[in-house]
Amino acid sequence: MTLDRSPEPPPRPPAEPRPDPERRPIRRRSEVEVRWHQFRNPPRPILRAVLSSLVVATILGCAYLVYDVRLSQGAALPGGDLRTLAVTLFIVIVLMSGSLVTYLVVPQPTGSGNARRRSGWSAALGLFAAVPIAYLVLVIEGQILRPLLT
Repeated sequence: MTLDRSPEPPPRPPAEPRPDPERRPIRRRSEVEVRWHQFRNPPRPILRAVLSSLVVATILGCAYLVYDVRLSQGAALPGGDLRTLAVTLFIVIVLMSGSLVTYLVVPQPTGSGNARRRSGWSAALGLFAAVPIAYLVLVIEGQILRPLLT
């Protein structure tokens, strides 16, 4: 009993893709287009870090604005003029709350599994996001809103 086994034909090389007339060629985006896309679609951890700092800074900035305007109108408040202390406390509270809220809200990537991990890097992300937020809120308060109200 002999089996007639013919040799298998050699594998064919992959066919070259045919050009699709409806498909447009891929073009590289400019640096501005890339940054605009990143601005419109931020990663969730970054968005959460910035928004948590922005909410706290806005609330405290409004409270400081009321205090600042009242003092500039000549109101005699207990403790006298403590604007320097108020600005210092504003910055410290925004930085600390930005770090804490980001630490609590932003989980680190875990790869596989459902365990949620947190580390000091989440807090650092919140701190670094809170620094420009605190500065910008103070600039808007002092340079735009305060002159409009006084």
